[in-house]
Amino acid sequence: MPNLGFGELVIVFLIVMLIFGAGRLPQIGEGIGKAIRNLKRGLNTDDDIDVTPEVTPADKQVPKASASRVEDAEVVDKVESK
Repeated sequence: MPNLGFGELVIVFLIVMLIFGAGRLPQIGEGIGKAIRNLKRGLNTDDDIDVTPEVTPADKQVPKASASRVEDAEVVDKVESK
């Protein structure tokens, strides 16, 4: 990772000032601070998130296909007239 000196940091700060303006800098800083706090809090918790879906017995049942026969069928020919 490259080392950023004082001159580079000043240039980055000036570019950020030009892009976002001085009025939005506190909001951006607050958002970055909240993101860092949430990241640290998430890394420090020992809670494992279970992402496997819960399968209920009703979900395991597969409906049976009907095997009825077609006995009475009517064949209809369509002829288009021009």
